[in-house]
Amino acid sequence: MTAPRFTVDASEVEFTAIRAQGAGGQNVNKVSNAVHLRFAIHASSLPDAIKERLLGLSDQRITTEGVVVIKAQTSRSLEQNKAEALERLQALVDSVTTLPKARKATKPTFGSKQRRLAGKATRSQVKQLRGRVSGGD
Repeated sequence: MTAPRFTVDASEVEFTAIRAQGAGGQNVNKVSNAVHLRFAIHASSLPDAIKERLLGLSDQRITTEGVVVIKAQTSRSLEQNKAEALERLQALVDSVTTLPKARKATKPTFGSKQRRLAGKATRSQVKQLRGRVSGGD
């Protein structure tokens, strides 16, 4: 049973080309090949339940205004970095599409209760025997 996949519409995503960090040789100051992806959760066409779960995530890529900011700079190609940023955004959306399993409260078994009480009685007996020894004279 797979959860329905909600794809992110490319028209709702804003790309900004920025200079990549790190060493780059002679071209480093001329070429903008890293990408900032910005995705406004509130303005998106995703279902409201998924929007709420996205906003509820404690992810550092999601701003307080509800905008997802992803920086991609692993490739030297601008197009590959755009594709990688979109994949990471899609993975973030996919991570909240499946509902977490509801926890069912269980009761301890009769045997586990008996073992716990026997352990407590043994421990109590050990502590009582640590007291002072009264003289029998």
